Amino acid sequence: MLPIDAAAHSSRWRRRHPVDKAVLGLGLTALAVSLPPWPGAALVLLTALVVLLGPAGVPPRKLWRAYRVPLGFCVTGALTLLVQIGGPDGFVTLAEGGPARAGGLLLRTSAASLGVLLFAFTTPLSDLLPRLVGAGVPAAVVDVALVTYRMSFLLLDSMGRIRQAQAARLGHTTRAATWRSLAGLGATAFVRAFDRAGRLQAGLAGRGYDGTLRVLVPEAKVSRPFVAAAVVLLLILIALTLVLKKVLP
Repeated sequence: MLPIDAAAHSSRWRRRHPVDKAVLGLGLTALAVSLPPWPGAALVLLTALVVLLGPAGVPPRKLWRAYRVPLGFCVTGALTLLVQIGGPDGFVTLAEGGPARAGGLLLRTSAASLGVLLFAFTTPLSDLLPRLVGAGVPAAVVDVALVTYRMSFLLLDSMGRIRQAQAARLGHTTRAATWRSLAGLGATAFVRAFDRAGRLQAGLAGRGYDGTLRVLVPEAKVSRPFVAAAVVLLLILIALTLVLKKVLP
């Protein structure tokens, strides 16, 4: 199981309905994109960080391990706005207004990433996907997503075991041995994936599969107080942004 998925299963908000967490997490993401970078996105980033580490109870180390990957993409995208290609001053020069645009993009994307992580760290996919059928998503699409979700963990587990076996047999001592091990890892994982898919199909057929996967979904109701508090928080962020926009330079 991936660390972020394990954290979602042990989250304080695990028993809450996904709609509750979607209003808060995806609402913060929407504000990060729509509000001005300063101070709007900065306020959203700070709020999401406080909620993640506070009420949601996400461990700081796990949050950083999950956040550093999208943050790297955010920084990389922002750096490209600092320079321009071509022009009278040279082939590569500093872009006019580049630092302001780069800072704004970095604030927006990093704050939006934290909003998505707030939803991901508190909502396991096994709780979310089956409920999508009630939201109008075709059952066949949800079934494919559920099977892919399950098979991905089995495939990752198989690849981990294969790598351990190769390392125990000195399969990574030299560069040539490493390349041979990687080739063997890819071939073995490919064969095992098809074998597991075949066994899964045979198992479903033996259990009378009629085109729909029926799974047990934990009972949960949408909490009106929680949703109301989330909406109030989003409105407060909007109001603060409008006020501070007039006060701050």
